Amino acid sequence: MLLITIIAIGVAANIDNLGISMAFGLRSNRIPVRYNLIISIISMAAAYVSIIIGKILSNYLTLSFSNLTGGILLIGLGLWVSLKPSECAGDAKQLTSIRWKESVVLGFILALNCLSIGFSAGITGALPLPTAISVGFFSFISIAIGVRLGHSIGNTFFGKHAERIGGLLLILIGIFEIFM
Repeated sequence: MLLITIIAIGVAANIDNLGISMAFGLRSNRIPVRYNLIISIISMAAAYVSIIIGKILSNYLTLSFSNLTGGILLIGLGLWVSLKPSECAGDAKQLTSIRWKESVVLGFILALNCLSIGFSAGITGALPLPTAISVGFFSFISIAIGVRLGHSIGNTFFGKHAERIGGLLLILIGIFEIFM
């Protein structure tokens, strides 16, 4: 079960990456591997730090209260992601190409999502290093896949609702953490 949670957190933390990289692909732009790696490392570092902070706070809370709090935070984040207006494609359209400076900025913007997810994961007892590696791995994969698939699936149901699907995944993880 722990492995499933680690993988699910990695996937959920990177749905925004998929949406943004699909928008790049729709415009025939690309994100080179080395810049994708920069973005992924920034996301991984943000997730690691936030998981450690969540774990520290969990030392002062009971396990059931920690799971309840982390689960509620994940559900709240999932609701926020699911219900907010989709902005990924609009934000990405402003970028015409990506260079190393843009990859760093984009990495920090995308890492903000990792902070809240990582904090919640830390409170619920997720292992910091494997979870952060999962976040970094799925960041790299989601960006690589998103750019390639931008032309073919950007206008499908999944492409239009990627953020909402990610939000629902966060809600399911939150429910799982509360009751398991």
